Amino acid sequence: MKYEKKAHDSVHAALASDDILCEILLRLPEKSVFKLILVSKKWLHLICSNSFRSSYHSRWRENVHLLGFFVCNFLYLGRPRDGFRRPPWEPALPLLSTCKEGDDLKFSGILKQLGYFIDSSNGLLLCGRHPMTYYVWNPITKQPYQLPQPQQFYRSLCMAFIIEDSHDDAICYKVIRAKCVCKPVDVNTVSIETFSSKTSTWKQSTLTCSSSFALCPRTVATVIKGVVHWFAAQRNLAIYDPYLGLRRISLIKLPAGELSYDYEESVLGESSDGLLQYGQSSMLGIEIWVLEKEQSSNSSIYKSTHSGERWILRHKLNFRAMWKQNPTFTEHSKESQILSFLPRNSESVFIRSGSNIFLYDFESKRLEVVHYQGRGSSISWDSSKIVPYFRPTWPCSSYVNDLTV
Repeated sequence: MKYEKKAHDSVHAALASDDILCEILLRLPEKSVFKLILVSKKWLHLICSNSFRSSYHSRWRENVHLLGFFVCNFLYLGRPRDGFRRPPWEPALPLLSTCKEGDDLKFSGILKQLGYFIDSSNGLLLCGRHPMTYYVWNPITKQPYQLPQPQQFYRSLCMAFIIEDSHDDAICYKVIRAKCVCKPVDVNTVSIETFSSKTSTWKQSTLTCSSSFALCPRTVATVIKGVVHWFAAQRNLAIYDPYLGLRRISLIKLPAGELSYDYEESVLGESSDGLLQYGQSSMLGIEIWVLEKEQSSNSSIYKSTHSGERWILRHKLNFRAMWKQNPTFTEHSKESQILSFLPRNSESVFIRSGSNIFLYDFESKRLEVVHYQGRGSSISWDSSKIVPYFRPTWPCSSYVNDLTV
């Protein structure tokens, strides 16, 4: 009896320690962890905290849920006064829903209040109407927040949407507007304006580069660990880290693969090992490159101008071979292209063929059709960006009151 009581007290003492409890929970699969939030308020707060979630996803791959694909037509977003007008029957923020949760969002009426789609991150939506009106919609509260009007007027611009970690588990973010110069001028600076949810204000600053450059207008940055990556002219990437405080932009040349001079579509994303990955496609196929630290001298490596890093070819896909390996899809468009990466994923990629969207797995070489609700035939695919919308499956601390009542 004394031994059992001693063992019982030891277990309770161990579970009372946050460090020991975290180590135990980090070893469990996600479904088991989610069930344990009902044990107590302490366990719920611990599991929902940003620090535990980050530690868990450093060991296990983060699961996300695809709600659908947002359609952003560049003919309407930030159009000039004499530009194309959106017809009344066409929604400003179309969503090609892929599940019931996507249907609920699509028919809730909230999308009609947000303007045009700009970007999404960690489930939050950034929408609005260039160049002065922007909203951030929170899927937890179901409420839109209208940002204060920017102080700077940029006729042509590109943007970035950054979700920040917070010690108090509040959702914090930054929105960056960067001025784009359409005329060919030799400049090495760019004006940006940054909104912070912590201060609810915009702040203007000027970034400097060691060489002349120009950002590509009407594009949205890919953000990896808080670092912003914009497409720039002459096959460059412009990289800006807002947390260094240096107000500098560095340039990296995109990889010179076989498709570099005939590519029709290019996308950026984050690989499963946390690296920047770049995909480009032509009528022939797809190339996927990752930016790694310089270690190897393999012939398939393209050295970038960024010190100590190289582009490495990770995947190469021939469209003709892809269709032959998946004979069930006999009817498909002759024009196929890369559509998007999945979050922190290097093994799969979305591919569009006509109005059909497919998910291709590089390991199994299997092609899977992604069924969506929407009039794909009415979309102007050539002038639109089709962006997948994911919701993280990890519980949020905002659910605490609902779960503990």
